[in-house]
Amino acid sequence: MARALNRPPAAAATTSAPQPATATSELRQWPCQIKLVPVNAAYFDNCQLLVAADCTAFARADVHAAYMRGKLTIIGCPKLDAVDYAEKLIAILSAHEIRSITVLRMEVPCGGGIVDAVRRALAASGKVIPWQIVTIGTDGDVIQD
Repeated sequence: MARALNRPPAAAATTSAPQPATATSELRQWPCQIKLVPVNAAYFDNCQLLVAADCTAFARADVHAAYMRGKLTIIGCPKLDAVDYAEKLIAILSAHEIRSITVLRMEVPCGGGIVDAVRRALAASGKVIPWQIVTIGTDGDVIQD
């Protein structure tokens, strides 16, 4: 459902030139798309994994500082990507020791696709890995943590 978010307008820029970023990116690897990450990449070894819906970073301004810091981040959109993420996640979990998984999803129905893929991957891998789900509302608020 389309919905406008009623936020106060940001301060108008005095110039049309791009402004310098005030925060540092917490992205620890490239690529970050689930479809593109190589299963055998050494950066998965002993990591804390963040599996995030693409739109979470746009719905909530502090995703880098609050959720990505110290984690290896992979992202995807279960509604727009024509792929079963569970297959790739099973391969990653089977090939590496993952310390924890955080799933960052949106409250919208398609956000459940990321959770389902992680749940199926954990079951199929046979590993016991601590994991949690954080749900972001379309207004940017954390509605479940």
